[in-house]
Amino acid sequence: MKRNEIARLLPGVFQRTLDESGPLVALLDVMEALHAPSEAALAGLPSLFDPLRAPERFVPFLARWVDLGVPVTTGLGRMRELVAAAVELSRWRGTARGLLLFLRTATGREDFVIEERVPGANGRPRPFHLRVRAPAELAPHRPMVEAIIEREKPAYVTYELHFGQPIPGAS
Repeated sequence: MKRNEIARLLPGVFQRTLDESGPLVALLDVMEALHAPSEAALAGLPSLFDPLRAPERFVPFLARWVDLGVPVTTGLGRMRELVAAAVELSRWRGTARGLLLFLRTATGREDFVIEERVPGANGRPRPFHLRVRAPAELAPHRPMVEAIIEREKPAYVTYELHFGQPIPGAS
C-alpha cells in the first residue's frame, strides 16, 4: 500500500495532524516500505500458476497438484506442456485417445501407434489387450513410457510395449 492509501485508513484525528515534516509521515513511509515485498509477491502470483511461466522449481509441484504422478524424463519443457494439458488429459483418461495424447505431450513425438485389436495365438483379437508402438529413439525413456501407459490404461487392460519403426497407415 502507498503512504496516502495507509493515511486514509487512519482515524480522523491522525489524518488532520499529517504534516510532511512530521514523524507520522516517516512512520507511514516505513509502513509503505514494509508492504512492498508482499505486494510484489502478490502481483506476480498469477505467473506462479501458469506452467509455461512458473519458476523451474515450482513446475514439479504444479505437476503433482494436477495429479500428473509420472516421472517425466524428457525435460522440464515437456513437464510444463503436460501441466498445461492437464485438463484435456483428465478428460480423456482411460481411453486410447487420452493415452496417445499423454504420450505425445510427454515426449513431443507424434509417431506412437496404439493397436487395440492385437491377435492372440489363435489368430483372434485378444480381449482387453493393447499393443503400444513407440519410436525407437525413446527406448532410453522406457520407464517413463511404461509409467504413462500404466497410469492411463484401464486397470483391467494388459499391454505390450514395442520400440521401433511405426507401421505406415496405422493410427
